[in-house]
Amino acid sequence: MTENVIDQKISQRSVKGSYALVNGINLYYETYGGRGTRTPLIMLHGGLGVIGMFDKLLPALAHGRQVIAVELQAHGHTADIDRPMTFEAMADDIAALVKHLGLGNADLLGYSMGGGVALRTAILYPEVVRKLVLVSTPCKLDGWYPSVREGFKAMNGAAARGWVGSPMHTAYASVAPRPEDWPHLADKLGQLVSQNYDWSVDVATMRMPALIAIGDADAVRIAHAVEFFELLGGGKAEAGWDRSGMSNSSLAILPATTHYDIVFSPALAAAVEQFLDATMSGEK
Repeated sequence: MTENVIDQKISQRSVKGSYALVNGINLYYETYGGRGTRTPLIMLHGGLGVIGMFDKLLPALAHGRQVIAVELQAHGHTADIDRPMTFEAMADDIAALVKHLGLGNADLLGYSMGGGVALRTAILYPEVVRKLVLVSTPCKLDGWYPSVREGFKAMNGAAARGWVGSPMHTAYASVAPRPEDWPHLADKLGQLVSQNYDWSVDVATMRMPALIAIGDADAVRIAHAVEFFELLGGGKAEAGWDRSGMSNSSLAILPATTHYDIVFSPALAAAVEQFLDATMSGEK
């Protein structure tokens, strides 16, 4: 499929935008594809992003399954509320959304900051997550390269005023109920991503299959992605000719791919589709 064909599919897609009032926040989401027989997939964007950052992924993933793309607290159409922006609070929102929609459980894909929300949802509410896809997402702060962590510390409203007119700001301002809240979003997001965290102990207890996907030139360290995969039970031994030692979790390192273009990669869509459609065994 060529990029032009993908772009044409995007421009002709049928989008149903809705709001769900959960935990005091009016959470915006869009629904793609049909119910089908596959488990619905919920997608969570990265920091300062909107659903549109998944435009290259959505056509492939919405083929034969329902995809629900969400805009998180203070992002896109979803207005901020008077509460701190935390991974845990946003995980509460996603778990409540699953229940609000009557899904029982869903597959969950998160990118970057959205991956942190997805991971905390899987840890805190394992009953609502069948499979977990984490794109460019570490399970602890030092999973990011040091230069990236320094950049997090510099993220604030003053810096965001210099980003006015950037593609990210333009996407936000085109849909946000209060576009003037852009600096406020950056303040909250900077506080969120700068906090020290290490969820390794929780990750080691997770039972649902997970796919960790990063680029080989990502902002997340490759060594950390391998460590993360091992916490999930992968990378411990050779799987054997009959694949009897294969883990239910997977690790995908995409070549010539960065943190900023991984969501546009056809290789990511293929890896996610294969992982979501794979038959699950009873063990990790």
